[in-house]
Amino acid sequence: MSLNKVILIGRLGRDPELRYMPNGEAVCNFSVATGESWTDKNTGQRVERTEWHNITLYRRLAEVAGQYLKKGSQVYLEGRIQSRKYTDKQGVERTAYDIVCSEMKMLDSKNSTASNMEYSAQPAAPAQSYAPAEPPAAPTRKASAPVQPIEDIDDDIPF
Repeated sequence: MSLNKVILIGRLGRDPELRYMPNGEAVCNFSVATGESWTDKNTGQRVERTEWHNITLYRRLAEVAGQYLKKGSQVYLEGRIQSRKYTDKQGVERTAYDIVCSEMKMLDSKNSTASNMEYSAQPAAPAQSYAPAEPPAAPTRKASAPVQPIEDIDDDIPF
């Protein structure tokens, strides 16, 4: 069994870049900053570290992000890590890691039209329709033995 799941809450480092692939599917890319801070035990100084994440969204989720997000927007993102190899300008092979998101929630209160709205790349479950050969039977009730009260129920509670 394996799991590849990422959950991020951060702020956009740049405006989203929305474009369309030849097949018409939307793709949106942007970067998100997450941060952590701690006190250095040796110096007593407060230390902060920012991590940058490359984000990729597809289809309707990409279009929503392109329409409502901007640099500085705070978002909740869920997705998976995907690596890709490339060769840099000096000819060195490198690996880049992208977060391909399937869910997004805008957390900013200043964008009132889209604030606190959740978006998912998961399509809604298709409606299943079928025509049964005969109508379902009426539910029947089983006769059950009466429930007996439990004596000294407090003795069974572990606290």
